[in-house]
Amino acid sequence: MRPPARAFWLSSPGEGEILEVTLPVPSEGEVLVRALYSGVSRGTETLVFRGGVPESQYAAMRAPFQEGDFPAPVKYGYLSVGEVEEGPADLVGATVFCLYPHQTRYVVPVAAVTRVPANVPAERAVLAGTVETAVNALWDAAPLIGDRIAVVGGGMVGCSVAALLARFPGVRVQLVDADPTRAKTAEALGVDFALPHEAHGECDLVVHASATEQGLARSLELLSAEGTVLELSWYGDRPVTLPLGEAFHSRRLVIRSSQVGTVSPARANRTYADRLALALELLADPALDALVTGESAFEELPEVLPRLASGEIPALCHRVRYTASA
Repeated sequence: MRPPARAFWLSSPGEGEILEVTLPVPSEGEVLVRALYSGVSRGTETLVFRGGVPESQYAAMRAPFQEGDFPAPVKYGYLSVGEVEEGPADLVGATVFCLYPHQTRYVVPVAAVTRVPANVPAERAVLAGTVETAVNALWDAAPLIGDRIAVVGGGMVGCSVAALLARFPGVRVQLVDADPTRAKTAEALGVDFALPHEAHGECDLVVHASATEQGLARSLELLSAEGTVLELSWYGDRPVTLPLGEAFHSRRLVIRSSQVGTVSPARANRTYADRLALALELLADPALDALVTGESAFEELPEVLPRLASGEIPALCHRVRYTASA
């Protein structure tokens, strides 16, 4: 008999627990994966942990292998890296990424896993889902050579976008955040940093990812005439007030949403698998290690997630490690 797996569940808003899970025997076309690492996407997962998903968004916010329903009990998460233990011969022993919650072992279809390139460490591969979001955002934003760009909000998504923009030729990229400690992250990613009141204006494009109405208002202020704010923030059930009077109309400003749930229409010829494979290739850059700012053992998740949700642990991506015997 295979020993049961263990999974992290949100038992009620603000409280989590680890429960045993009975795994099915993999059938043809399935793999058994032993988790090596998973990542906590601080913005989305802590919102889920607090019970902040609006009822109107329950369906849209479902993770691919979520069990249970919002607000709770629910098993939620989507940044898992593991080793294939059973399945097709060409995959056994391979390191793979899967949009699976925090669980020690799991069985999924072969199509649900993506092989991690040999030059990408498993520890860094937990960022694949967030870098995929950044790829989709830049497909939507379509930055041009020489653009003046600000990324407002130095969280996990904002920093991922800034890291990719740093590779664009001739662009001026500035990461803007109210936390001065983000300057060190910006330096590691190869972009400039500014506090909100010091940020450069006259931007052709501003990518907003702070999930605050102050950040979105400042993003509008930083635009040049006919500039665009690409909105990546997820506000959950919080209303947002915006200054759409003043010069918003006379300067012909644009606010456009972007969401990773749909492949950007600008790349309609690409599949979800294409987009994820590209994100994993981009993770060969060691500069992205700057986005992982904390780590704990899987068994500690019930104590760690409340501290992440409260801000006591000021993480970008918090990495979860699993023992070989898990």
